[in-house]
Amino acid sequence: MPYFDHSATTPVRPEVWEAMAPFLRERFGNPSSFHAFGRTARQALEEAREKTAALIDASPDGIVFTSGGTEAVNTAVIGVARSLADRGRHIITSGVEHHASLDSARALAEEGFEVTVLPVDGYGLVHPDQVREALTGGTILVNIMHANNEVGTVMPVEEIGALTREKGIVFHCDAVQTAGKLPLSVDRLNVDLLSLSAHKFNGPKGTGALYVRKGTPWKPLLHGGSQERARRAGTENVAGIVGMGRAAELAGRDMEGESARCRVLRDRLIEGMLGLPDVVLTGHPVRRLPMHASFCLAGVEGEAVLLGLDMKGIAASSGSACTSGAMEPSYVLTAMGIDARLARGALRLTLGLGNTGDEIEACLREIGPLVARLRSMSPLAGAC
Repeated sequence: MPYFDHSATTPVRPEVWEAMAPFLRERFGNPSSFHAFGRTARQALEEAREKTAALIDASPDGIVFTSGGTEAVNTAVIGVARSLADRGRHIITSGVEHHASLDSARALAEEGFEVTVLPVDGYGLVHPDQVREALTGGTILVNIMHANNEVGTVMPVEEIGALTREKGIVFHCDAVQTAGKLPLSVDRLNVDLLSLSAHKFNGPKGTGALYVRKGTPWKPLLHGGSQERARRAGTENVAGIVGMGRAAELAGRDMEGESARCRVLRDRLIEGMLGLPDVVLTGHPVRRLPMHASFCLAGVEGEAVLLGLDMKGIAASSGSACTSGAMEPSYVLTAMGIDARLARGALRLTLGLGNTGDEIEACLREIGPLVARLRSMSPLAGAC
C-alpha cells in the first residue's frame, strides 16, 4: 500500500525498534535510580541526548526530552513568555504556524500578552522585514516555524534569527518538519529554542525534544521532579528517547542521499499532477521540503479524493493530521490568500523511506480518472 503521508507520521525503522526493545524488557530501570538498572537507563538516555543534539549541531546540554513536538512548542512559547513577562508582553508569530504554536499564543493572550500574527505571502512565506516592522520595545519572543507542515514552504529562519539576535529577542523555531530532512545547525539558524518530534523522522511517537540555548530565560511547564536537570518533571520515556536518538543518528547519516532521492520523486509527482486540468501547486516552488508536494484540485472535495485513493490502496492527506476532520478549509491555505472553495480541494502527498518511482506512477495513473469522476458529480465543479 503506497504511503504518501510522511508529514503526518513515519514508520519506525527496524534499527530503531531494535534499539528500543531492551528498554521495554530487561533494561527497564528508572534513570533516576542509583542501582545498576537505573545507571544502565541513565547511560542510554545520555547517549540518546548526544545523538539528538548531533542532528541539529547543538550541545547535548541544551536538549530537554519531551512527550513530543506539541509539548516542546508549548514549553518554548509559554515558558519564555512567562519568564520574561516583567520585561515585556509582546509576542510575534505567523498565521501559518502549527496549532501547537497558535494555540499557545492564544492561551498567552488570555493571560494579557499581546500577540502579533504576521500575514504570509501567496507561497506561505514570512519575510524578515515583516518581523522587523512588527517589533516593539516590549517584544520578548519571536516564534516562526522552519517549514510549514501543510504546504512545505521553508521559511527564511536564518535571516529572521539574525534579526532577533541583533535585537536581543528570544527566537523559537518549530523544526518538527525539517529535522532529519534538511541540515540543521542551531548556531547557523540563530535560534534560542528549537522543537523536534521523533515520529517525523522514523522514530517512535510520544517522544520529542526542545533545544534550549544556554542562558535563554524560560520556565518549565511541568513540575514535580528534578528530571531533565529540573527542566521537565516526570520519569523519562527511556525506550522512546533511545529510539529518538537512534532515529536521529540514522537520519543524519542518510539525510543527503535520501533527500536527493525523494526530491527526484517529488518533482516527478509535481510534474504529473500539474499535467492534470485545474490543479494548482501550493507552497513555494523552490523553497520547499524535498519530500513534500501539495496541491489544490479545483471542483472537488479533498476528503473525497482521499477516500477514492484509499480505496485504491494509496494513503495521502489533505493537510495537517492535527486538524483532520475539520469542516472549514485549511487556515494555512486561506492565510496564503487561496480562495476558500479552491482550498477545499487540498491534497498533500509527502514522501519518505520506502517510496519508489513505481508508486509515484501508480498514484498518477489513479488520480487523474478519480478527479475527473468526482468533478462530474461535484457541486463544487463550478469552482474550476
